[in-house]
Amino acid sequence: MKKSIVLATAVASVLASGVACAELSANAGIFSNYIWRGVTQTGDSAAGQGGIDWGNDAGLYAGTWTSTISGGQEVDFYAGFASEVGGLGYDVGVITYQYPVTPNINFTEAYVSGTMSIVTIGVNYTVDAASGNENTAFDSGDLYAFGSLDFGAGTSDISLYAGTYMFDADGTGAGKAGDINYNHFGASISKDGFAFAVDKNDIEDANPVFGSFANNMDNVRVTVSYSKDFEL
Repeated sequence: MKKSIVLATAVASVLASGVACAELSANAGIFSNYIWRGVTQTGDSAAGQGGIDWGNDAGLYAGTWTSTISGGQEVDFYAGFASEVGGLGYDVGVITYQYPVTPNINFTEAYVSGTMSIVTIGVNYTVDAASGNENTAFDSGDLYAFGSLDFGAGTSDISLYAGTYMFDADGTGAGKAGDINYNHFGASISKDGFAFAVDKNDIEDANPVFGSFANNMDNVRVTVSYSKDFEL
């Protein structure tokens, strides 16, 4: 599953054409930067990404996805149910983010999103986190809310998206990490596997989660990529 720019519009639904024809697919891509929820995960370096998905016409799906990140690897596993009722598409599931080099920062989210026409809104809630996230970002209780407009323009696909991260540890006092909440927004255009995206966030230089890396974290970032899907 592609989890870079498009993840701001929810974990993608995998729907196939029949129970007897449950499908297995794969994807692979190269990105000039790995931006996740408005923040670079590669220190503004390139990333290779890929995944495998299974789905059937009942709406059940499962998959795994991986990407290179700064100093290691990210491996995600997810499963859920996606369907449509009365013109409203919905997607509910669970995703876990695993970091083999630094497993003390692993965390797991439950998510739900809805799509009507070109509008998608959703939320992700952190239900479990490793000890390294205690009293900081990506700990249990964190909430990420997002929305997007996704539509075609000629032969291209355009996405306008925004999100806000509300960390349970935000604020002052015992068990709090300081002012760490942030917002982000961006836009992308894609065609035939090629994509161009622009992202911006409002992370301040003093954000304690990112430490010295927070300097210039809020700069506008441009990403170019090429990805391809395969039926297995």
